[in-house]
Amino acid sequence: MLEIRGLHAYYGKSHVLHGVDLHVQPGEIVSLLGRNGAGRSTLVKAAMGQVQAAGSIRFQGDEVLGLKAYQVARKGLGYVPESRDVFPTLTVEQNLLLGEKSGQRSPRWALADMYRMFPRLQERRNVPAGVLSGGEQQMLTLCRTLMGDPDLIMIDEPTEGLAPKIVALVADYLQALRNKGISVLLVEQKLAIALDIAQRVYVMGHGAIVFEGTPNQLRSDASVRKEWLEV
Repeated sequence: MLEIRGLHAYYGKSHVLHGVDLHVQPGEIVSLLGRNGAGRSTLVKAAMGQVQAAGSIRFQGDEVLGLKAYQVARKGLGYVPESRDVFPTLTVEQNLLLGEKSGQRSPRWALADMYRMFPRLQERRNVPAGVLSGGEQQMLTLCRTLMGDPDLIMIDEPTEGLAPKIVALVADYLQALRNKGISVLLVEQKLAIALDIAQRVYVMGHGAIVFEGTPNQLRSDASVRKEWLEV
């Protein structure tokens, strides 16, 4: 579904990604792990056309490298940035409606689904998004992206700064996506959630993939965890 080959990415003269290969299959949750600065966020931004990149990024058979972010999104690739980026003066419901994708295909998700998944959003639907808590904004950003009916969703650090109860909600949300046939590329630092819900795991270090395998393989590989993940 998502096939990345030989990906290099740059911020000006700074060479951040060095020939990254990665793939995500239909209906699969893949976790992308690594320390801060390893290049994980740069990879998903490159897939969305937000940074200078070279190589190949194919989504559902089409080359998307070189397209603008809105063009990539229209092809069915969703992105939830770490910064959340809600529209602060608009209400929760207005933010959600902005995420709707127009087209002939009947969407898999509607407002009612979002409110059923996160009842707190329904309670706050008429409240400006800028006054929501961090956890509520994370819920909103996840759901706004989902309203665009993506076939694959890339999520950057969704549990950062969230209380354990909200982290559990996010994990349930990601499993619900998979049950609906939506693939997930999860950028995460919390090993517990990343390993519990993923079918495969990549570890990045210094802008390259240093490990690919199953969660159990990573759990049993102490040398990889010590060198590339543990503080």
